[in-house]
Amino acid sequence: MFIEFVEEQIFLFIALGVIVMMLIFSYFGDKVSGYRSVNADEAVRLYNSGAWVLDVRTDAEYKTGYIGEAENISSTEIAKKPDAVAKHKDEDVLIYCQSGMRSASVAKALVKQGFTKVHNLSGGVMSWKNAGLPLNKPVSKKKLRKEKK
Repeated sequence: MFIEFVEEQIFLFIALGVIVMMLIFSYFGDKVSGYRSVNADEAVRLYNSGAWVLDVRTDAEYKTGYIGEAENISSTEIAKKPDAVAKHKDEDVLIYCQSGMRSASVAKALVKQGFTKVHNLSGGVMSWKNAGLPLNKPVSKKKLRKEKK
C-alpha cells in the first residue's frame, strides 16, 4: 500500500528529498566550507571586538559607503595578490561585498590559504543597510584641502 503510494507520487518524494538535502546543506554548509556566515548583528559584535574588516567590492562601490574602518581590496586583487591579506591570518576577519556572493568566494579562498577565523556578512552591505546600520563615506581630497585651510 505504501509502496504503491510512493510509486504514484514519485515526483513528490523526489521533491521532498531535494528539500531535505537543501536543509541539511544550509545547516552544515558553513561548517564544511570553513567559514561562518554572520548576520548584521553578529558583524557588529565582531567589529566591536576588533575584527579586521575587509571590503571586497570594487573601488567605485566602496566610495558609496563602507563599514567601519574597512580595508578595500577587491576580490580580483586578492586572487592576484594573496600576500596582501596574509598578515591578518591569525585575526578574526569579517568579509563583505554588496550582496554576500563575492565575499563568500573570497572567504573560501582565505580558508584555503590557512585563515581559521573567517566570517562572511550574509547579504553584504544590503543586509547591513536593511538593519539600519550606518556606512562611512570616504572624505574627498577637496574636502581635506578645505579642512587644512
